[in-house]
Amino acid sequence: MRTSTPTAIGYYRFTDIFFEWHQALPNPEDVSPLKAILAYNALVHPDHPLRKEGVDGIELFVGTFDNGEARLLFSSAQVEYIRYYIHTMGLTKELIPIPNSDYLITQSSMQSCSPAIYNHASNLKKAIKGIEKNNKRLKGTGTRLASRRLAFERVRTFWSSKKGVWIAIDFESWDRDHTLLLEFGWSAVRFEDGKEIRSEGHWITYEYRNYRNTYVADNKDRYSFGKSEMVKKKDFKQRVAALFDEAKTHGPVFYVFHDPSQDIKTLYELEAPITNLTYVLPDTAPTEGLFVVDTAQLFAALEGETSANTRGLEQIARHLGLSPYDLHNAGNDAHYTMEACKAMASGDPVDAQREKRWPLHISATQPKAVFREDNDEPQSDQEDIM
Repeated sequence: MRTSTPTAIGYYRFTDIFFEWHQALPNPEDVSPLKAILAYNALVHPDHPLRKEGVDGIELFVGTFDNGEARLLFSSAQVEYIRYYIHTMGLTKELIPIPNSDYLITQSSMQSCSPAIYNHASNLKKAIKGIEKNNKRLKGTGTRLASRRLAFERVRTFWSSKKGVWIAIDFESWDRDHTLLLEFGWSAVRFEDGKEIRSEGHWITYEYRNYRNTYVADNKDRYSFGKSEMVKKKDFKQRVAALFDEAKTHGPVFYVFHDPSQDIKTLYELEAPITNLTYVLPDTAPTEGLFVVDTAQLFAALEGETSANTRGLEQIARHLGLSPYDLHNAGNDAHYTMEACKAMASGDPVDAQREKRWPLHISATQPKAVFREDNDEPQSDQEDIM
């Protein structure tokens, strides 16, 4: 690894910094201090200089490339800080040279770059091996899974930025006439000073309060997370518009759906203020805009599904350990949609999260997790172990 002055801000592969950087140093006396500060046990130690306040571990990054493969990364700022730190502490006589710019990975060369936290040396070692193993699994799986994995990591990045509002919504219509809107449910998360603030609600259309479903569960009177509110049909548009307009005052809005097609159609019919709503997630955390997040697609990425198939909300919630009940109530559905989104978005990178959640269901060669299910009920890894 040749060394020189960097030409851009970006990232370096963890393996390049860990295994190659010290070999390129011109002064042999500088090798030991650099290797010491980059040792696995040192990186995860609470006193490591790269440790960020309030973060339980070392924050590294997982970059996803066009082919869907991932790499564990240091930021160039971290690399710069390491060389200045060991020099300031008197461990090197001169500033050591930084890696050659040929090794620099720019943001534009990646599809996504999301943070990853490691607080134990064994976890860090396992992450590196796991990334390589999953890259091998992904070869030849096609662009659908790569696109899903990209969206998954971008959602993780946006959630970790703690900006804007995440609002899950769900509509329930009468199963004998889908033009009759019976319920609306919503569940929102926003952040103030880094702290999560949750709010949610359930509305029943007053004029249709006595309508009962015939073919699907009728649970509109079983909202589990507050008191249902009766809203007259003529007020529905105004109430939805007011809810959405208020959400925009907090920055970007991430509308979370479980399979959004029908709900978005209903929003347009209600003339909701969702102009410029987009399914395309930006490369970096946005400061404004309206974005669609689909938990069905997020879970497909986590599961490793390569086909167009996706799972229902109840199945997904159970696989994520959420124990849902009384679904087909718009408020409950919105709540569990948000819980599913939060569980995935606030977790580890996609491959590490798979390994933690379902260690007994991951194939050594196939990208998709394989579950043993009875009557559509997933069997947990803990149940397998017992």
